[in-house]
Amino acid sequence: MGNIGLKPTQVEPTIGMKFISAGTAACMADLITFPLDTAKVRLQIQGEGTRISSLSIAALSEQRAQFQYRGVYGTLVTIVRQEGARGMYNGLVAGLQRQACFASVRIGLYDSVKQFYTDSAGGKTNVLIRIAAGVTTGGCAVVCAQPTDVVKVRMQAQNNSDAKAVKRYTGALQAYRKIFLEEGLRGLWKGTLPNITRNAVVNASELVAYDMIKEQILKRNLLQDQFPCHFMSAFGAGFITTCVASPVDVVKTRFMNSGQGKYKGVIDCALTMFKEGGPIAFYKGFTPNFIRLGSWNICMFVFYEQLKRLCVVANERRRN
Repeated sequence: MGNIGLKPTQVEPTIGMKFISAGTAACMADLITFPLDTAKVRLQIQGEGTRISSLSIAALSEQRAQFQYRGVYGTLVTIVRQEGARGMYNGLVAGLQRQACFASVRIGLYDSVKQFYTDSAGGKTNVLIRIAAGVTTGGCAVVCAQPTDVVKVRMQAQNNSDAKAVKRYTGALQAYRKIFLEEGLRGLWKGTLPNITRNAVVNASELVAYDMIKEQILKRNLLQDQFPCHFMSAFGAGFITTCVASPVDVVKTRFMNSGQGKYKGVIDCALTMFKEGGPIAFYKGFTPNFIRLGSWNICMFVFYEQLKRLCVVANERRRN
């Protein structure tokens, strides 16, 4: 098992290699895990508009019993029964567009930004420098890719079970156009602040956790720099990221999916969620979020490590 994949090379991949490898690996990971992300979005927005304080225990139980989606597996089964298998991939085009822009920046540039901060701090790398690098690349990536995220979330939230009903969006390009015409540029960049916050947190926790777990595994000679090491590091990073980022992720999803004027702002969205569901509302969809982030991290980091090495090997062969 330790020999799976290409062997480590002594040559450091260039920024361009990392940039392309990160975007490609993220798109490959999205293709595999997208149904889990759709389930997460559906569970996160479920129950929106119901105030928990206004319901008795019996009424609350009845309300929960009427929820359309229950658990990851139940949500996926319901989507397939009502909308067909294609329903699990609503927003896939926008999702791939997002990863091509987003992951290339936040993951592909992480090492370079980390090295820049390390050099600026006297050549010593520590946790704070890693976190700063993760926050920087995560925030920059959101500014570039926000419209793709808005379209992806809205299309994933759309229920296409009723063929006769007028669909909110019929495709990614139509969604971009409709949002722009109805809400202007602000609509396409809706939720940028919570998304920057969310992805700064996600990127810092995800990349720093992967970086440090992998570093400790190699330092203690527990595993070689191969697939098992990448798998364990990615799984650990996925769990840590889900625990840290779930509250921000739920607020981001609710706010970006909301119609114009539903919430006064991000804070109002968070307060409304708290009134409707209490603190547990911020961890809605935690299980699918963890399953999705864990599996996505494993796929992405494994592909990323191998693609970087493939680029280096291909470049060396070309030179020779």
